[in-house]
Amino acid sequence: MRSPRPLALLACLATLSLTAACGGGSGFESDEAPEQQETTAAAGPVSLQVMIGSSGPAETDAVTAAVDAWASETGNEVEVIAATDLNQQLSQGFAAGSPPDVFYVSSDLVAGYANNGSLLPYASELENAGDFYPNLVEAFTVDDEFMCAPKDFSTLGLVINNASWEAAGLTEDDLPTTWEELRDVATTLTTGDQVGLVTSAEYQRLGAFMAQAGGALVTDGAATVDSEANLKALQYVQSMLADGSMQLTGQVGAGWGGEAFGTGKAAMTIEGNWIAGAMTADYPDVDYQVAPLPAGPDGEASLSFTNCWGIAAESPSQAAATELVAFLTTPEQQMEFARAFGVMPSVETAQEDFISEFPDFAAFVEQGGVAVTVPNAEGVSTVVADLNSQLQGLPDGDAAAILSSTQANLEAALG
Repeated sequence: MRSPRPLALLACLATLSLTAACGGGSGFESDEAPEQQETTAAAGPVSLQVMIGSSGPAETDAVTAAVDAWASETGNEVEVIAATDLNQQLSQGFAAGSPPDVFYVSSDLVAGYANNGSLLPYASELENAGDFYPNLVEAFTVDDEFMCAPKDFSTLGLVINNASWEAAGLTEDDLPTTWEELRDVATTLTTGDQVGLVTSAEYQRLGAFMAQAGGALVTDGAATVDSEANLKALQYVQSMLADGSMQLTGQVGAGWGGEAFGTGKAAMTIEGNWIAGAMTADYPDVDYQVAPLPAGPDGEASLSFTNCWGIAAESPSQAAATELVAFLTTPEQQMEFARAFGVMPSVETAQEDFISEFPDFAAFVEQGGVAVTVPNAEGVSTVVADLNSQLQGLPDGDAAAILSSTQANLEAALG
Protein backbone atom coordinates (compact mmCIF):
# COMPACT_ATOMS: atom_id res chain seq x y z
CA MET A 1 0.00 0.00 0.00
CA ARG A 2 1.41 3.35 -0.91
CA SER A 3 1.88 6.35 1.28
CA PRO A 4 -0.73 9.09 0.77
CA ARG A 5 0.24 11.83 -1.62
CA PRO A 6 1.00 14.78 0.69
CA LEU A 7 -1.44 17.62 0.81
CA ALA A 8 -0.13 21.04 1.72
CA LEU A 9 -0.10 22.03 5.37
CA LEU A 10 -3.62 21.42 6.60
CA ALA A 11 -5.96 23.66 8.46
CA CYS A 12 -6.11 22.59 12.04
CA LEU A 13 -9.69 23.35 12.06
CA ALA A 14 -8.45 23.63 14.45
CA THR A 15 -9.92 26.18 12.75
CA LEU A 16 -11.70 23.03 13.68
CA SER A 17 -11.00 22.71 17.23
CA LEU A 18 -13.71 23.60 19.70
CA THR A 19 -11.36 25.63 21.82
CA ALA A 20 -9.56 27.43 19.01
CA ALA A 21 -12.45 28.72 16.95
CA CYS A 22 -13.95 32.16 16.99
CA GLY A 23 -16.20 33.01 19.88
CA GLY A 24 -19.79 34.00 20.26
CA GLY A 25 -21.51 36.15 22.81
CA SER A 26 -18.54 37.98 24.32
CA GLY A 27 -17.87 41.63 23.63
CA PHE A 28 -21.35 42.49 22.38
CA GLU A 29 -23.16 45.41 23.94
CA SER A 30 -26.70 44.23 23.36
CA ASP A 31 -28.64 41.01 23.04
CA GLU A 32 -30.99 42.65 20.54
CA ALA A 33 -30.39 42.00 16.89
CA PRO A 34 -29.43 45.07 14.88
CA GLU A 35 -31.81 46.08 12.14
CA GLN A 36 -30.97 44.02 9.08
CA GLN A 37 -29.59 46.15 6.31
CA GLU A 38 -30.48 45.99 2.66
CA THR A 39 -28.52 43.36 0.77
CA THR A 40 -28.79 45.06 -2.61
CA ALA A 41 -25.41 46.07 -3.96
CA ALA A 42 -24.43 49.68 -3.54
CA ALA A 43 -23.41 51.63 -6.61
CA GLY A 44 -19.71 51.45 -7.32
CA PRO A 45 -16.89 49.40 -5.78
CA VAL A 46 -16.83 48.64 -2.05
CA SER A 47 -14.09 47.78 0.42
CA LEU A 48 -14.41 44.60 2.48
CA GLN A 49 -12.49 43.19 5.42
CA VAL A 50 -12.14 39.41 5.77
CA MET A 51 -10.86 38.08 9.11
CA ILE A 52 -9.66 34.49 9.32
CA GLY A 53 -8.20 32.19 11.96
CA SER A 54 -5.42 30.81 9.84
CA SER A 55 -3.54 27.55 10.31
CA GLY A 56 -0.45 29.11 8.77
CA PRO A 57 1.01 30.87 5.72
CA ALA A 58 -0.42 28.35 3.25
CA GLU A 59 -3.99 29.08 4.32
CA THR A 60 -3.46 32.83 4.58
CA ASP A 61 -1.87 32.98 1.12
CA ALA A 62 -4.61 30.86 -0.42
CA VAL A 63 -7.45 32.96 0.99
CA THR A 64 -5.65 36.16 0.00
CA ALA A 65 -5.14 34.91 -3.56
CA ALA A 66 -8.82 33.92 -3.81
CA VAL A 67 -10.21 37.23 -2.59
CA ASP A 68 -7.72 39.13 -4.74
CA ALA A 69 -8.97 37.27 -7.79
CA TRP A 70 -12.57 38.11 -6.91
CA ALA A 71 -11.67 41.74 -6.21
CA SER A 72 -9.89 42.05 -9.54
CA GLU A 73 -12.89 40.60 -11.32
CA THR A 74 -15.47 42.79 -9.58
CA GLY A 75 -13.56 46.01 -9.03
CA ASN A 76 -13.97 45.80 -5.25
CA GLU A 77 -11.20 45.94 -2.65
CA VAL A 78 -10.66 43.24 -0.03
CA GLU A 79 -8.29 43.16 2.94
CA VAL A 80 -7.51 39.80 4.53
CA ILE A 81 -6.63 39.87 8.24
CA ALA A 82 -5.07 36.74 9.71
CA ALA A 83 -6.10 37.11 13.34
CA THR A 84 -3.68 36.24 16.12
CA ASP A 85 -6.67 35.71 18.45
CA LEU A 86 -9.80 35.46 16.32
CA ASN A 87 -12.27 35.36 19.21
CA GLN A 88 -10.79 38.41 20.92
CA GLN A 89 -10.38 40.45 17.76
CA LEU A 90 -13.92 39.72 16.59
CA SER A 91 -15.30 40.61 20.01
CA GLN A 92 -13.41 43.90 19.96
CA GLY A 93 -14.67 44.66 16.47
CA PHE A 94 -18.30 44.02 17.39
CA ALA A 95 -17.99 45.97 20.64
CA ALA A 96 -16.60 48.95 18.70
CA GLY A 97 -19.31 48.70 16.06
CA SER A 98 -16.78 47.98 13.32
CA PRO A 99 -16.56 44.20 12.82
CA PRO A 100 -15.02 42.69 9.69
CA ASP A 101 -17.51 42.16 6.90
CA VAL A 102 -16.67 38.43 6.53
CA PHE A 103 -15.09 36.15 9.11
CA TYR A 104 -14.67 32.53 10.22
CA VAL A 105 -17.26 31.15 12.65
CA SER A 106 -16.99 27.65 14.14
CA SER A 107 -20.01 25.36 14.37
CA ASP A 108 -19.98 25.13 18.14
CA LEU A 109 -20.10 28.91 18.56
CA VAL A 110 -22.40 29.99 15.75
CA ALA A 111 -25.44 30.11 18.04
CA GLY A 112 -23.80 32.73 20.23
CA TYR A 113 -23.27 35.04 17.28
CA ALA A 114 -26.73 34.31 15.89
CA ASN A 115 -28.48 34.92 19.20
CA ASN A 116 -26.69 38.24 19.62
CA GLY A 117 -27.89 39.35 16.21
CA SER A 118 -24.34 39.68 14.98
CA LEU A 119 -24.71 37.40 11.95
CA LEU A 120 -26.48 38.12 8.71
CA PRO A 121 -28.58 35.00 7.90
CA TYR A 122 -27.73 34.89 4.22
CA ALA A 123 -26.86 31.27 3.46
CA SER A 124 -30.24 30.10 2.20
CA GLU A 125 -30.09 32.84 -0.46
CA LEU A 126 -26.98 31.38 -2.12
CA GLU A 127 -27.50 29.67 -5.46
CA ASN A 128 -25.50 26.69 -4.20
CA ALA A 129 -27.33 26.45 -0.85
CA GLY A 130 -28.51 22.96 -1.76
CA ASP A 131 -25.02 21.71 -2.60
CA PHE A 132 -23.63 21.69 0.95
CA TYR A 133 -23.51 18.44 2.93
CA PRO A 134 -26.78 18.29 4.93
CA ASN A 135 -25.00 17.75 8.25
CA LEU A 136 -22.91 20.88 7.62
CA VAL A 137 -26.07 22.85 6.88
CA GLU A 138 -27.50 21.58 10.16
CA ALA A 139 -24.34 22.67 11.98
CA PHE A 140 -24.91 26.25 10.93
CA THR A 141 -28.67 26.33 11.29
CA VAL A 142 -29.98 28.21 14.33
CA ASP A 143 -33.72 28.34 15.07
CA ASP A 144 -34.42 26.77 11.67
CA GLU A 145 -32.45 29.48 9.85
CA PHE A 146 -29.40 28.56 7.75
CA MET A 147 -27.07 31.29 8.97
CA CYS A 148 -23.78 31.01 7.08
CA ALA A 149 -22.14 28.92 4.38
CA PRO A 150 -19.78 26.12 5.51
CA LYS A 151 -16.35 26.94 4.12
CA ASP A 152 -14.88 23.42 4.32
CA PHE A 153 -14.77 20.48 6.74
CA SER A 154 -12.67 17.70 8.20
CA THR A 155 -13.54 14.26 9.52
CA LEU A 156 -11.78 11.58 11.53
CA GLY A 157 -10.23 8.47 9.99
CA LEU A 158 -8.18 5.47 11.11
CA VAL A 159 -4.55 6.24 10.25
CA ILE A 160 -2.40 3.10 9.89
CA ASN A 161 1.40 2.63 9.80
CA ASN A 162 1.96 0.41 6.76
CA ALA A 163 5.28 -1.02 7.97
CA SER A 164 3.77 -2.07 11.31
CA TRP A 165 0.72 -3.49 9.55
CA GLU A 166 2.79 -5.62 7.20
CA ALA A 167 5.20 -6.71 9.93
CA ALA A 168 2.23 -8.06 11.89
CA GLY A 169 1.17 -10.15 8.90
CA LEU A 170 -1.96 -8.12 8.24
CA THR A 171 -3.35 -7.48 4.77
CA GLU A 172 -5.95 -5.26 3.16
CA ASP A 173 -8.56 -7.86 4.06
CA ASP A 174 -7.83 -7.19 7.74
CA LEU A 175 -8.82 -3.51 7.67
CA PRO A 176 -11.28 -3.29 10.57
CA THR A 177 -14.92 -2.63 9.83
CA THR A 178 -16.36 -3.31 13.32
CA TRP A 179 -15.39 -2.60 16.91
CA GLU A 180 -14.37 -6.20 17.48
CA GLU A 181 -12.17 -6.19 14.40
CA LEU A 182 -10.59 -2.95 15.59
CA ARG A 183 -9.78 -4.58 18.91
CA ASP A 184 -8.34 -7.62 17.13
CA VAL A 185 -5.99 -5.68 14.86
CA ALA A 186 -4.98 -3.30 17.67
CA THR A 187 -4.06 -6.32 19.78
CA THR A 188 -2.10 -7.85 16.92
CA LEU A 189 -0.23 -4.58 16.32
CA THR A 190 0.68 -4.07 19.98
CA THR A 191 4.31 -4.92 20.73
CA GLY A 192 6.71 -4.07 23.51
CA ASP A 193 7.62 -0.78 21.82
CA GLN A 194 4.39 0.16 20.09
CA VAL A 195 0.72 0.36 21.09
CA GLY A 196 -1.82 -0.80 18.56
CA LEU A 197 -4.05 2.28 18.81
CA VAL A 198 -3.39 5.66 20.44
CA THR A 199 -5.66 8.70 20.33
CA SER A 200 -6.44 11.78 22.40
CA ALA A 201 -8.52 11.74 25.57
CA GLU A 202 -11.14 14.19 24.34
CA TYR A 203 -14.66 14.19 22.98
CA GLN A 204 -13.31 15.37 19.63
CA ARG A 205 -11.85 11.86 19.17
CA LEU A 206 -13.66 9.51 21.56
CA GLY A 207 -16.98 11.07 20.60
CA ALA A 208 -16.78 9.10 17.38
CA PHE A 209 -17.32 5.91 19.40
CA MET A 210 -20.38 7.52 21.00
CA ALA A 211 -21.83 8.30 17.58
CA GLN A 212 -21.06 4.76 16.35
CA ALA A 213 -23.01 3.40 19.31
CA GLY A 214 -25.96 5.65 18.50
CA GLY A 215 -25.22 8.21 21.19
CA ALA A 216 -25.13 11.98 21.10
CA LEU A 217 -24.59 14.95 23.39
CA VAL A 218 -27.80 16.66 22.28
CA THR A 219 -30.90 15.16 20.66
CA ASP A 220 -33.76 17.38 19.47
CA GLY A 221 -32.51 20.21 21.63
CA ALA A 222 -32.27 18.17 24.84
CA ALA A 223 -29.16 16.91 26.62
CA THR A 224 -28.73 13.17 26.05
CA VAL A 225 -25.20 12.60 27.35
CA ASP A 226 -26.18 10.15 30.08
CA SER A 227 -27.41 7.43 27.72
CA GLU A 228 -26.83 3.69 27.42
CA ALA A 229 -25.30 4.24 23.98
CA ASN A 230 -22.70 6.70 25.25
CA LEU A 231 -21.94 4.47 28.21
CA LYS A 232 -21.45 1.48 25.90
CA ALA A 233 -18.99 3.54 23.84
CA LEU A 234 -16.87 4.66 26.78
CA GLN A 235 -16.87 1.20 28.31
CA TYR A 236 -15.68 -0.24 25.01
CA VAL A 237 -12.80 2.24 25.01
CA GLN A 238 -12.04 1.40 28.64
CA SER A 239 -11.91 -2.32 27.80
CA MET A 240 -9.27 -1.67 25.12
CA LEU A 241 -7.33 0.55 27.52
CA ALA A 242 -7.46 -2.22 30.09
CA ASP A 243 -6.15 -4.95 27.78
CA GLY A 244 -3.35 -2.72 26.50
CA SER A 245 -4.36 -2.67 22.84
CA MET A 246 -5.14 1.04 23.13
CA GLN A 247 -3.71 3.95 25.08
CA LEU A 248 -4.42 7.65 25.29
CA THR A 249 -1.83 10.17 24.15
CA GLY A 250 -0.95 11.21 27.69
CA GLN A 251 -0.16 7.63 28.58
CA VAL A 252 2.55 7.45 25.91
CA GLY A 253 3.92 10.94 26.47
CA ALA A 254 2.55 12.45 23.27
CA GLY A 255 0.78 15.74 22.83
CA TRP A 256 -1.66 14.45 20.19
CA GLY A 257 -2.33 11.41 18.06
CA GLY A 258 -0.19 12.59 15.18
CA GLU A 259 2.86 12.81 17.41
CA ALA A 260 2.28 9.34 18.88
CA PHE A 261 1.84 7.96 15.36
CA GLY A 262 4.71 9.81 13.75
CA THR A 263 7.21 8.86 16.47
CA GLY A 264 6.29 5.18 16.26
CA LYS A 265 4.60 4.96 19.65
CA ALA A 266 1.34 4.03 17.92
CA ALA A 267 0.71 1.69 15.01
CA MET A 268 -2.68 3.36 14.46
CA THR A 269 -4.31 6.58 15.51
CA ILE A 270 -7.68 8.27 15.10
CA GLU A 271 -7.11 11.71 13.61
CA GLY A 272 -8.46 14.12 11.03
CA ASN A 273 -7.18 14.93 7.58
CA TRP A 274 -5.02 17.68 9.05
CA ILE A 275 -2.58 14.94 10.07
CA ALA A 276 -1.25 14.92 6.50
CA GLY A 277 0.46 18.27 6.98
CA ALA A 278 2.18 17.13 10.15
CA MET A 279 3.31 13.87 8.57
CA THR A 280 4.76 15.69 5.57
CA ALA A 281 6.50 18.31 7.68
CA ASP A 282 7.64 16.28 10.69
CA TYR A 283 7.54 12.57 9.80
CA PRO A 284 8.06 12.34 6.02
CA ASP A 285 9.56 8.85 6.18
CA VAL A 286 6.50 7.22 7.74
CA ASP A 287 4.52 5.25 5.17
CA TYR A 288 0.84 5.22 6.07
CA GLN A 289 -2.70 4.82 4.82
CA VAL A 290 -6.10 6.06 5.94
CA ALA A 291 -9.16 3.84 6.40
CA PRO A 292 -12.71 4.73 7.45
CA LEU A 293 -13.47 4.41 11.13
CA PRO A 294 -15.00 1.00 11.94
CA ALA A 295 -18.74 0.80 12.45
CA GLY A 296 -20.14 0.46 15.94
CA PRO A 297 -23.34 -1.17 17.20
CA ASP A 298 -25.41 1.56 15.53
CA GLY A 299 -23.45 1.68 12.28
CA GLU A 300 -20.84 3.90 10.65
CA ALA A 301 -20.10 7.33 12.09
CA SER A 302 -17.32 9.85 12.36
CA LEU A 303 -17.02 13.36 13.73
CA SER A 304 -17.00 16.45 11.55
CA PHE A 305 -15.28 19.75 12.23
CA THR A 306 -16.17 22.86 10.28
CA ASN A 307 -16.27 26.65 10.09
CA CYS A 308 -18.52 28.89 8.08
CA TRP A 309 -18.09 32.22 6.34
CA GLY A 310 -19.92 34.57 8.69
CA ILE A 311 -21.15 37.94 7.42
CA ALA A 312 -21.64 40.73 9.93
CA ALA A 313 -25.19 42.01 10.26
CA GLU A 314 -23.61 45.46 10.72
CA SER A 315 -21.67 45.29 7.46
CA PRO A 316 -22.47 48.23 5.15
CA SER A 317 -21.62 46.01 2.16
CA GLN A 318 -23.71 42.91 2.70
CA ALA A 319 -24.45 42.31 -0.97
CA ALA A 320 -20.79 42.38 -1.94
CA ALA A 321 -19.88 40.21 1.06
CA THR A 322 -22.48 37.65 0.04
CA GLU A 323 -21.18 37.64 -3.53
CA LEU A 324 -17.66 37.08 -2.21
CA VAL A 325 -18.78 34.10 -0.13
CA ALA A 326 -20.63 32.67 -3.14
CA PHE A 327 -17.34 32.83 -5.05
CA LEU A 328 -15.33 31.29 -2.20
CA THR A 329 -17.71 28.33 -1.87
CA THR A 330 -17.82 27.29 -5.54
CA PRO A 331 -16.51 23.75 -6.14
CA GLU A 332 -13.65 25.14 -8.20
CA GLN A 333 -12.45 27.56 -5.52
CA GLN A 334 -12.87 24.99 -2.75
CA MET A 335 -10.67 22.59 -4.69
CA GLU A 336 -8.05 25.34 -4.88
CA PHE A 337 -8.17 25.55 -1.09
CA ALA A 338 -7.88 21.76 -0.86
CA ARG A 339 -4.72 21.86 -2.95
CA ALA A 340 -3.28 24.74 -0.98
CA PHE A 341 -3.88 23.71 2.62
CA GLY A 342 -5.67 20.38 2.62
CA VAL A 343 -9.21 21.06 3.74
CA MET A 344 -12.10 19.18 2.14
CA PRO A 345 -14.80 21.00 0.13
CA SER A 346 -18.07 21.58 1.94
CA VAL A 347 -20.15 20.98 -1.19
CA GLU A 348 -21.08 17.46 -2.22
CA THR A 349 -20.63 18.47 -5.86
CA ALA A 350 -16.85 18.55 -5.32
CA GLN A 351 -16.54 15.13 -3.67
CA GLU A 352 -15.71 13.21 -6.85
CA ASP A 353 -13.09 15.77 -7.84
CA PHE A 354 -11.50 15.60 -4.40
CA ILE A 355 -11.34 11.79 -4.44
CA SER A 356 -9.96 11.79 -7.97
CA GLU A 357 -7.17 14.21 -7.06
CA PHE A 358 -6.48 12.87 -3.55
CA PRO A 359 -7.46 9.19 -3.68
CA ASP A 360 -5.43 8.28 -0.60
CA PHE A 361 -7.64 10.59 1.46
CA ALA A 362 -10.92 9.28 0.11
CA ALA A 363 -11.76 7.75 3.50
CA PHE A 364 -11.94 11.20 5.06
CA VAL A 365 -14.29 12.78 2.52
CA GLU A 366 -16.43 9.67 2.07
CA GLN A 367 -17.37 9.85 5.75
CA GLY A 368 -18.82 13.32 5.24
CA GLY A 369 -22.32 11.92 5.05
CA VAL A 370 -22.06 9.96 8.32
CA ALA A 371 -20.05 12.50 10.30
CA VAL A 372 -21.58 14.19 13.34
CA THR A 373 -20.81 17.81 14.14
CA VAL A 374 -20.52 19.16 17.66
CA PRO A 375 -23.93 20.55 18.73
CA ASN A 376 -24.20 24.24 17.96
CA ALA A 377 -26.29 25.20 21.00
CA GLU A 378 -24.90 28.12 22.96
CA GLY A 379 -22.78 27.01 25.93
CA VAL A 380 -21.95 23.54 24.57
CA SER A 381 -18.28 24.39 23.99
CA THR A 382 -17.74 25.08 27.70
CA VAL A 383 -19.41 21.80 28.65
CA VAL A 384 -17.26 19.87 26.17
CA ALA A 385 -14.12 21.47 27.59
CA ASP A 386 -15.09 20.15 31.03
CA LEU A 387 -15.92 16.73 29.56
CA ASN A 388 -12.44 16.62 28.02
CA SER A 389 -10.89 17.27 31.43
CA GLN A 390 -12.83 14.34 32.86
CA LEU A 391 -11.90 12.05 29.98
CA GLN A 392 -8.25 12.40 30.94
CA GLY A 393 -9.08 10.05 33.81
CA LEU A 394 -10.99 7.52 31.70
CA PRO A 395 -8.46 4.65 32.00
CA ASP A 396 -9.22 4.25 35.73
CA GLY A 397 -12.35 6.36 35.88
CA ASP A 398 -16.07 5.81 36.22
CA ALA A 399 -17.55 6.23 32.76
CA ALA A 400 -21.10 6.46 34.10
CA ALA A 401 -20.09 9.21 36.53
CA ILE A 402 -18.38 11.18 33.75
CA LEU A 403 -21.51 11.04 31.63
CA SER A 404 -23.79 11.91 34.54
CA SER A 405 -21.73 14.96 35.45
CA THR A 406 -21.64 16.14 31.84
CA GLN A 407 -25.38 15.59 31.52
CA ALA A 408 -26.00 17.93 34.45
CA ASN A 409 -23.63 20.54 33.04
CA LEU A 410 -25.20 20.40 29.61
CA GLU A 411 -28.75 20.59 30.97
CA ALA A 412 -27.74 23.76 32.81
CA ALA A 413 -26.11 25.20 29.71
CA LEU A 414 -29.13 24.49 27.54
CA GLY A 415 -31.42 26.05 30.14
